Amino acid sequence: MEISEIKAKLESYKAEGKKMFTTSSFQTHSLVMLHILSRIDNTIPVYFLNTGYHFPETVSFKDQVAEAFGLNVIETRSSVPRYMQKDHSGKLLFTSDPDHCCYINKTAPTEELLRTYDIWINGVRGDQSSTRKAMKTEQEAPFDTIRFHPMLDWSMKTIFAYIREHNLPRHPLDSKGYLSIGCEPCTRKLDPEMQEREARWFGLNKVECGLHTDLVKK
Repeated sequence: MEISEIKAKLESYKAEGKKMFTTSSFQTHSLVMLHILSRIDNTIPVYFLNTGYHFPETVSFKDQVAEAFGLNVIETRSSVPRYMQKDHSGKLLFTSDPDHCCYINKTAPTEELLRTYDIWINGVRGDQSSTRKAMKTEQEAPFDTIRFHPMLDWSMKTIFAYIREHNLPRHPLDSKGYLSIGCEPCTRKLDPEMQEREARWFGLNKVECGLHTDLVKK
C-alpha cells in the first residue's frame, strides 16, 4: 500500500469509531511502519510483547525509538511467571517446547489485546514466509477484530530504501550479523545462504511464533 492509502484507511477506521493498536518487535525493518504511523497518528498505542527473553539491546532500542518517534509504547507481559514456564523435568519451555513458550509469552497476551481493540495494525510482509504471503491486507481475527496489514506488499528492498530516505536508526545488533531478531535464546546470526526467518528457532521445524497462525480467524 502507498502511504496515502494507509493514511486513508486509518482515518476511515477512526471515523467508524474503531479502536486501533499495533504491536512491534522493534527490529530495524519494523521501524518503517512505526515511522509511518507516527506521522499519521502517534496516539495509536504500540504494544511491545516483553517476553523476558529479549536481547538487552532490543529493550534499549525500543526506548530510543519511542522517544525519537513520539510513540505511545506500552509493555505487556505474560500472566504466567517465569518460574512456572517449565516442563515436567524443570527445563525452561524455550528449550523443550518453544511453541508453548511462544504461546504463553506472545500469543496469549496479544489475544487479550484483541478482546479490547477492533483493529490490529500489523507489519507482516508477504516476502517473509509462505504463511505471510497467503495473507490479505485485511483479515479477520478472533473476537470480531480485523488484522490490517499495510506493509504486506512491501519488499525488503522497499523497506530499506525507506529507512535510508528517512535516516531511521538501526537496531544495534544489525552490525553484528543479526537480521531477524526475536528472543535471545531462539535467535542466531544469519548465514549467507539462509532466508530471513531461518535465523529464528534454528534447527527446528518452526518459522512462526503463533501470532500470525493462531490469531487469524479460520
